[in-house]
Amino acid sequence: MDNLTHTLVGLTAAKAGLERLSPGATIVCLVAANAPDADIVAAFGGSWFYLKHHRGITHSIVGTLTIALIIPLLFYAGGRIYARLRGRAPGVRLGGLVIASLLVSASHPLMDWTNNYGVRPLLPWDERWFYGDLVYIIDPWLWLSLGGASFLLTATARWRSFAWGALALVATLAFLFLPMRVGMGYPVASRALWLVCLAALVVAHRLKLATRWESRVALAALAFVVLYWGALGLLHGRALARAQTVAGAQAARQQENVLRVAAMPSLADPTRWRVLAETDRAVYRFETSLLARVEDERAAPGGLTRFEKPQGEAAELVARAARDERAQIFLDFARFPAIRVETQSCAEALLVQFADLRYTEPGAARRGGNFSLEVSLPPVR
Repeated sequence: MDNLTHTLVGLTAAKAGLERLSPGATIVCLVAANAPDADIVAAFGGSWFYLKHHRGITHSIVGTLTIALIIPLLFYAGGRIYARLRGRAPGVRLGGLVIASLLVSASHPLMDWTNNYGVRPLLPWDERWFYGDLVYIIDPWLWLSLGGASFLLTATARWRSFAWGALALVATLAFLFLPMRVGMGYPVASRALWLVCLAALVVAHRLKLATRWESRVALAALAFVVLYWGALGLLHGRALARAQTVAGAQAARQQENVLRVAAMPSLADPTRWRVLAETDRAVYRFETSLLARVEDERAAPGGLTRFEKPQGEAAELVARAARDERAQIFLDFARFPAIRVETQSCAEALLVQFADLRYTEPGAARRGGNFSLEVSLPPVR
């Protein structure tokens, strides 16, 4: 998930009661909520080094536990040093800081597991990826619930209200307009619901409801997240069953056998899911809607694209290209790789295009970032 979501989880957890465990517990919660993303330092090693290590050891069970213990120890030591310099008794409580850090740190890999990027919790012993496929990589309803609770509980001064208003404005503009710029459609009802909920939060703030409900506001927001995940889990189960039916029908037309199917969430629309299906000869990508008739989708699923796996000489070229260090990193990461071999007319070089169909497709290396790769091979003589 994005770091705004992680930060809001940390702040909401603090306001739900963790801040009472020790002075400074709120700061520890905010740091711990984002700490596993310290793997951003891998970016200094280059984009492919970063892809190899992103959501790696710092997101594993061992790494998260280690980070969750280091943070309160450092904060506790800093608090004691500061108190000694000021001639005061230390106020921070190590036990409270450790509890807060452990709980909030654990939320980070859990939140990251819920989307289709996945996590590797068993590192360093097992490099397998695990995917929740419940929530899009950013989720406005998590922003709204967690951010709304945090706003109601912390906007106690005019400057804080202004800061929250600025954040809400940026989030609203991003939610309303950015998806349209990249060609990602979602229901008008989602935008309307977002605006209605923002207005309700303003009214609740004016009525000072948080002063009466206090930590129960934060607890309600965290409970909403759990219930929201549960509802998405049920919808995902239905979408996956439908995806398997539709994928089976498409594979049967090509006389292929389905190997695996995944249904992945869309932005702000729990009724629409992107489906990726691998058969013994191809990889398929299409859209499924829980509101459509399954018979119609079996006949003609929306956005259906078929990427045939290289065979014969093309497969040998792919094997050559896969020796490239970048390709090895990419293939370890890619969940549904699609590969295409092309000839560059200008130099008659062979071009092997790799793409992770979760995010892009072959031939999109210039706009696909690390989710696609082109490896140039000398022509076969």
